Amino acid sequence: MLNMFKGKIHRATITEANLNYVGSITIDKELMERANIIAGERVQIVNNNNGNRLETYVIEGERNSGIICLNGAAARLVQPGDTCIIIAYCWLSEEEAKTYKPNIVFVDEQNKPVEVSHEEVHGDIR
Repeated sequence: MLNMFKGKIHRATITEANLNYVGSITIDKELMERANIIAGERVQIVNNNNGNRLETYVIEGERNSGIICLNGAAARLVQPGDTCIIIAYCWLSEEEAKTYKPNIVFVDEQNKPVEVSHEEVHGDIR
Protein backbone atom coordinates (compact mmCIF):
# COMPACT_ATOMS: atom_id res chain seq x y z
CA MET A 1 0.00 0.00 0.00
CA LEU A 2 1.14 3.52 -0.85
CA ASN A 3 0.31 6.62 1.18
CA MET A 4 -0.95 8.99 -1.55
CA PHE A 5 -2.14 12.58 -1.82
CA LYS A 6 -5.97 12.42 -1.75
CA GLY A 7 -7.13 16.02 -1.75
CA LYS A 8 -6.21 19.52 -0.69
CA ILE A 9 -7.43 23.03 -0.14
CA HIS A 10 -4.81 25.29 -1.72
CA ARG A 11 -3.86 28.66 -0.20
CA ALA A 12 -6.71 28.84 2.30
CA THR A 13 -6.67 31.88 4.57
CA ILE A 14 -6.63 31.24 8.32
CA THR A 15 -9.71 32.99 9.72
CA GLU A 16 -9.22 32.12 13.40
CA ALA A 17 -6.73 30.63 15.84
CA ASN A 18 -8.40 29.43 19.05
CA LEU A 19 -5.83 28.33 21.63
CA ASN A 20 -8.49 27.44 24.22
CA TYR A 21 -10.41 24.96 22.06
CA VAL A 22 -9.72 21.22 22.30
CA GLY A 23 -7.41 20.57 19.33
CA SER A 24 -8.10 20.21 15.58
CA ILE A 25 -8.85 22.35 12.54
CA THR A 26 -12.34 23.58 11.73
CA ILE A 27 -12.99 23.73 7.98
CA ASP A 28 -15.99 25.03 6.02
CA LYS A 29 -18.09 21.96 5.11
CA GLU A 30 -18.34 23.04 1.46
CA LEU A 31 -14.54 23.06 1.17
CA MET A 32 -14.30 19.70 2.92
CA GLU A 33 -16.70 18.09 0.47
CA ARG A 34 -14.99 19.56 -2.59
CA ALA A 35 -11.56 18.42 -1.34
CA ASN A 36 -12.88 14.94 -0.41
CA ILE A 37 -12.05 15.44 3.29
CA ILE A 38 -14.33 14.13 6.05
CA ALA A 39 -14.82 15.03 9.72
CA GLY A 40 -12.28 13.30 11.94
CA GLU A 41 -9.82 12.73 9.11
CA ARG A 42 -6.13 13.44 9.72
CA VAL A 43 -4.75 16.30 7.62
CA GLN A 44 -1.44 18.07 7.22
CA ILE A 45 -1.41 21.86 7.36
CA VAL A 46 1.44 23.76 5.70
CA ASN A 47 1.68 27.43 6.66
CA ASN A 48 2.90 29.44 3.65
CA ASN A 49 3.75 32.46 5.83
CA ASN A 50 6.15 30.85 8.31
CA GLY A 51 6.85 27.34 6.99
CA ASN A 52 5.29 25.53 9.96
CA ARG A 53 3.86 22.09 9.21
CA LEU A 54 1.53 20.22 11.51
CA GLU A 55 -0.98 17.39 11.54
CA THR A 56 -4.34 17.33 13.23
CA TYR A 57 -7.89 16.11 12.61
CA VAL A 58 -10.79 17.90 10.95
CA ILE A 59 -13.94 19.32 12.53
CA GLU A 60 -16.78 20.29 10.19
CA GLY A 61 -17.45 24.03 10.08
CA GLU A 62 -20.53 25.88 8.89
CA ARG A 63 -21.15 25.45 5.15
CA ASN A 64 -20.12 28.47 3.03
CA SER A 65 -18.75 30.30 6.08
CA GLY A 66 -15.16 30.30 4.80
CA ILE A 67 -13.96 29.24 8.25
CA ILE A 68 -10.46 27.82 8.57
CA CYS A 69 -9.70 27.79 12.30
CA LEU A 70 -6.72 26.13 13.98
CA ASN A 71 -7.64 25.05 17.49
CA GLY A 72 -5.68 24.12 20.60
CA ALA A 73 -1.88 23.98 20.52
CA ALA A 74 -1.88 24.29 16.70
CA ALA A 75 -3.19 27.85 17.13
CA ARG A 76 0.34 28.83 18.23
CA LEU A 77 1.67 27.96 14.74
CA VAL A 78 -0.61 30.26 12.71
CA GLN A 79 -2.00 33.77 12.70
CA PRO A 80 -5.34 34.87 11.23
CA GLY A 81 -4.57 36.03 7.70
CA ASP A 82 -1.84 33.42 7.08
CA THR A 83 -2.32 31.28 4.00
CA CYS A 84 -2.00 27.55 4.22
CA ILE A 85 -2.35 24.34 2.27
CA ILE A 86 -4.52 21.66 3.87
CA ILE A 87 -3.63 18.19 2.57
CA ALA A 88 -5.33 14.83 3.08
CA TYR A 89 -3.75 11.49 2.21
CA CYS A 90 -5.09 7.97 1.65
CA TRP A 91 -3.75 4.44 1.30
CA LEU A 92 -3.98 2.93 -2.17
CA SER A 93 -2.64 -0.15 -3.84
CA GLU A 94 0.03 0.53 -6.46
CA GLU A 95 -2.52 -0.26 -9.16
CA GLU A 96 -5.10 2.15 -7.70
CA ALA A 97 -2.45 4.84 -7.21
CA LYS A 98 -1.57 4.85 -10.90
CA THR A 99 -5.02 6.14 -11.88
CA TYR A 100 -6.23 8.00 -8.78
CA LYS A 101 -6.88 11.72 -9.25
CA PRO A 102 -6.85 13.90 -6.11
CA ASN A 103 -9.32 16.74 -5.55
CA ILE A 104 -7.56 20.12 -5.48
CA VAL A 105 -9.65 23.06 -4.34
CA PHE A 106 -8.36 26.54 -5.14
CA VAL A 107 -9.91 29.29 -3.03
CA ASP A 108 -10.02 33.08 -3.07
CA GLU A 109 -9.04 35.35 -0.16
CA GLN A 110 -12.40 34.67 1.55
CA ASN A 111 -11.95 30.88 1.21
CA LYS A 112 -14.63 30.62 -1.46
CA PRO A 113 -13.90 27.89 -3.99
CA VAL A 114 -12.92 29.28 -7.39
CA GLU A 115 -11.75 26.07 -9.06
CA VAL A 116 -11.67 22.34 -8.38
CA SER A 117 -9.09 20.34 -10.26
CA HIS A 118 -8.25 16.66 -10.38
CA GLU A 119 -4.72 17.15 -11.66
CA GLU A 120 -1.76 18.43 -9.68
CA VAL A 121 -0.65 21.83 -10.98
CA HIS A 122 3.11 22.08 -11.57
CA GLY A 123 4.90 25.36 -12.05
CA ASP A 124 1.77 27.45 -11.41
CA ILE A 125 2.16 29.92 -8.54
CA ARG A 126 -1.57 30.52 -8.00
